[in-house]
Amino acid sequence: MDEKDLEPQTRKPDVKNLEVLSVEALEEYIGDLETEIERVREEIKRKNSARSAAETVFRK
Repeated sequence: MDEKDLEPQTRKPDVKNLEVLSVEALEEYIGDLETEIERVREEIKRKNSARSAAETVFRK
């Protein structure tokens, strides 16, 4: 894990100027975003699983 990942996000990333990108570049950008979305969803699942496990331990 990168130390930068531990720091809270204070602002959203800059918006990309889509007008200057070609169709191919836009399609590649969509693919990159979809990959990132899937990575985030997997992290959410992992954290929810860890939370569930912790709640189970502390309920006993």
